[in-house]
Parts: sequence; C-alpha cells; structure tokens
Amino acid sequence: MEKEATSVTHSLRFEVNCSILFTELPLLERPAAVKAAGFGGVEFWWPFPEAVPSDADVDRFVTAVSDAGVQLVGLNFFAGDMPGGDRGLVSWPGRSGEFRDNVDVVVGIGERLGTKGFNALYGNRVDGDPEAQDDLAVENLAFAAEAVARIGGTVLVEPVSGAQRYPLKTAADALTVIDRVRDDTGATNVGLLADLYHLAVNGDDVDKVIADHTHRVAHVQLADAPGRNQPGTGELPLDRQLTDLEANGYSGWVGLEYKPTGASADGFDWLPRERRGA
Repeated sequence: MEKEATSVTHSLRFEVNCSILFTELPLLERPAAVKAAGFGGVEFWWPFPEAVPSDADVDRFVTAVSDAGVQLVGLNFFAGDMPGGDRGLVSWPGRSGEFRDNVDVVVGIGERLGTKGFNALYGNRVDGDPEAQDDLAVENLAFAAEAVARIGGTVLVEPVSGAQRYPLKTAADALTVIDRVRDDTGATNVGLLADLYHLAVNGDDVDKVIADHTHRVAHVQLADAPGRNQPGTGELPLDRQLTDLEANGYSGWVGLEYKPTGASADGFDWLPRERRGA
C-alpha cells in the first residue's frame, strides 16, 4: 500500500530524470515506467555512449519516449564519459569538435519530441590556459544556442558539485558565463539550470539565488542532502524553496534527479499522484 504523501504547497509539475532513476530497467523501458508511476515528463543525460549515434539508435530512443506518452522535457548534450569523471565538452579544446557534431543530433531529437531544455555541461578544467577554455566555452554555447533556437529551445548552464575540476560551482559562476555569452555573441536563449542539491552542497545561498535570480532560472532539478536522496530524507527545505520559486514567477518543470534507495517506482510516496505532472 502506498504511504501517505507529504504536503506539497506549490503547483509546479514534477518530471523524472531517467538517467539516475529507473536505472534498474533497460534505458528504453524507463519512459513507460515513468508514465506508469503517474508522471507526464522525463529528462535524460545524453543516452548514448557516443556523440553521434546511429540513426537506428536515435529512432529507437525517440520511439520509446513517444510511445510512452511522456514529454521529453530536457536532454543533455554529449558530456563525455560521465561515469569516468567527464563533465562536458563545452570548454574542452581537444573535444570541441565532438560537441559541435553532437549539437545537430540533439536538435534533431528535440525537434521530434518537442524538447525545449538542453543542458550543456561546461566541462572540467584540463591542462592548458583556463582563459582559452572559457573563450571556447562562450563560442560553443553560442553555437548551441543558435542551433536550438530553431526549435524554440534554451541552452542550460549548470553549477555542479562533486567534481573538483568543474569550474562552475555557484549560480553566480554560471550566470557570469551566461552573461558573457549574451554580451559577446548576442545569444539570449541561454539560461540557468538551478539544481537545488548541487547549489546547496557547494555552499551557495539557495534562498538568495531564488530571491535574486528566479527570472534567470530556465529549469529546476532537485535531490535532498546529504546523500542526493529523495525529498524528505535529508535537511533541505525543498518544498518551501519550490514554493518560493513559484511565487517569484517560475512556472516550469521540476526534475527529480536523486538516487533511489530501492526500486525507483517505490520511492515516490512523498509526492501525491495528482502532482506528478501527468
């Protein structure tokens, strides 16, 4: 029997990141499992091992999402070997070509599935000139922004925790990059991905970010801390922060990006079924 859900005081819609939840299932079965759990939206980190997968692999992925009847809310650009520690190619000089080759594939998937949010992980610092890496990042983010603009999309820039060499730790770090892309290239469809977990564990003042920068937030993700577990298991005031985001004008989706403690489908007791965005 499903346990009694906790109170949710805002009206924002939740969706599920299928790259961290439902991983007990094959990737192509996860969208249908999310739908069965009562959710109407999904997002994925890049779901292929290479930047440019085969047309057949792309078709199978698109079919799995569309047949499940869920919205692909967000999709990451290819970020390298994530399990091996890579965190994006945007600022990585030796792999910039892979990132740009990937952009066309991402836009094609987004166009077929109506996706609007595209997360471009900045990349770890590598040996060499950090200023040159930042210059390259601006060029690549503008390139991606121009490409996704054709389908009404927004490029997302995310502060990340748990990766020492990743240079964007706080909302201010990400907003500095976003502002430079706008000022240097004129691209305006680049926004902040506010993962409340990453911001909190990096020591950012999440309440101040919400108070000062909700209008810059293009997408929200969350997990509780410590442990990156489901809401209600840790110390973060996630419901209150989401209520504040909504009060300040945020009306987009909220991505569940936490590590389940057991079977993913059994971990949604905290969320009333009618609040799952179906």
